[in-house]
Amino acid sequence: MTDQAAARAWPALTLAQATAALTAPGSIFEVVETTIEGRPTKIWKNAPPTLMHTFMAGRQWGARTFIVYGDERVSFEAFSRATLALAADLKARGVKKGDRVAVAMRNVPEWPVSFFAAGLLGAIVTPLNAWWSGEELAYGLKDSGSTVVLVDGERLERIAPHLPELTDLTDVLVCRGREASGDPRVGTLEAVIGSPDAWPDLPAGEMPDVPLDPEDPAAIFYTSGTTGFPKGALGTHRNAGCGVMAGLYSLVRAFVRRGETPPAMDPTAPPKVGLVSIPFFHTTGCNALLLPALVTGQTLVCQRRFDAAEALMLIEREKINLIGGVPTVAIQLLQHPDRDRYDLSSLETVTYGGAAAPTDLVRQIDDRTTARPGSGWGMTETSATHTHHFGEDYVNRPDSCGPAMPVSAIKVVGPDGAELPTGEVGELLAYGPNIVKGYWNKPEATAETFVDGWVRTGDLARIDEEGFCFIVDRAKDIIIRGGENIYCQEVEAILFEHPAVAEAALIAKPHPVLGEVPVAVVSLAPEQTVDADTLKALTASRLAAFKTPVEVHILNEPLPRNAAGKVVKGELKARFA
Repeated sequence: MTDQAAARAWPALTLAQATAALTAPGSIFEVVETTIEGRPTKIWKNAPPTLMHTFMAGRQWGARTFIVYGDERVSFEAFSRATLALAADLKARGVKKGDRVAVAMRNVPEWPVSFFAAGLLGAIVTPLNAWWSGEELAYGLKDSGSTVVLVDGERLERIAPHLPELTDLTDVLVCRGREASGDPRVGTLEAVIGSPDAWPDLPAGEMPDVPLDPEDPAAIFYTSGTTGFPKGALGTHRNAGCGVMAGLYSLVRAFVRRGETPPAMDPTAPPKVGLVSIPFFHTTGCNALLLPALVTGQTLVCQRRFDAAEALMLIEREKINLIGGVPTVAIQLLQHPDRDRYDLSSLETVTYGGAAAPTDLVRQIDDRTTARPGSGWGMTETSATHTHHFGEDYVNRPDSCGPAMPVSAIKVVGPDGAELPTGEVGELLAYGPNIVKGYWNKPEATAETFVDGWVRTGDLARIDEEGFCFIVDRAKDIIIRGGENIYCQEVEAILFEHPAVAEAALIAKPHPVLGEVPVAVVSLAPEQTVDADTLKALTASRLAAFKTPVEVHILNEPLPRNAAGKVVKGELKARFA
């Protein structure tokens, strides 16, 4: 069949047909209905109902490599032994179901051990942002009421000055660093489980005898908003299990849409290898990357911090198949001047979410790599992935984040809360078994954001006739110039199309007559140059005059981003607007 004939033949099944086939009784993706907080809710019948089930699924992979960190390689069995040893120690320290146990460290092997050790006891695990300052970490510990915190040496140095005020803390266990002197609560994690190279020699361990229910609270993930104090989103065990199914479902659906039979999972085949470019403390890093890796036996290669040059080396050395994270990771890899020096033929999948992606990025991935692109949308409140698509669906709708998962729902509403017709832009609302219970100890914010099981996302979006979602912008990120709305993502996507532009952000500058006007800030790709007038002309040729930036500022360094990969526009506004 010619390429043109193949293109005409796609899709072999409509989205509705593919969904019906994949979620039918007997399928691994079977969907059934249950009641959650009095509301009928679709769920994945075969999703891990609790973190204990996810942990047990991971242990079956035995000696297979689970985590690669520098020269360290940790098997699934070694991880399991260390986790059970730490769980026993935490229980001896008095940790019980419902207690908060915080984890504040880089993506080191001790992170998943700490997360699951607390989770198996029924504690509410509280991952803290490793990028936070000492004051911010102290805020998270106070706000959550954590009694135990597991930290690496860098995080301990930051919180050490705040330890006297953290009166709820009974134990501080530190890895990869020295003990802070003078505080009797501080000990070393190595004294409990040893270093990762010793984990295979630990006892097999025993599973904690703690009853866990899918609707039990499992984790508090703090929002990654760019303004104000972060809020702790209280997720359940069921919320976490939804993430295990989402990415795999999207991948299989792409095969079905092409009219192909998805490959069977062969436990004896070499494992898929993923490059982790997003922190585990982010809901995407945990629920959409870490937990699925346990169930599917995937090897995760972690960097101390993301570096494109090192990532290219790791793709070649580790034969990496999968890259997941935020769009800027894919952008930096594609634009790196040494990209062609490395063998990247092992790549099969490049997916991202968490931040707006330029529409041209999907074409670049599809044309310039062996990988198929994928994209989705989610937020802390949706426990990561809520919509997703992959392969041809994404290539044909590069400005969409995909349809909702079969267990989930989306709708667009107007200012009065009424649902809008297909294709109209309004606020996006999301519903499903992946929606968190609410915000920790913030009843007013919970009541404002969560309405009858639906979460108000703050995103402006439209939904097409087939159910594909298109994020237009953040509701609070619109620039209103003389009464005309300017959607920042639309302008940013056009700026990114210029080969010299690595990143682009549109911000509002106050204006005495028009109220505000658009100002663009861009960072340059390596070894590239461009002037402001050229970029203004590019946008003017494609957009209405009122959308054209009145100023373009060009930087030779990356734009400021938070841990979720979102541009911190407040910093840019303070500097340029």
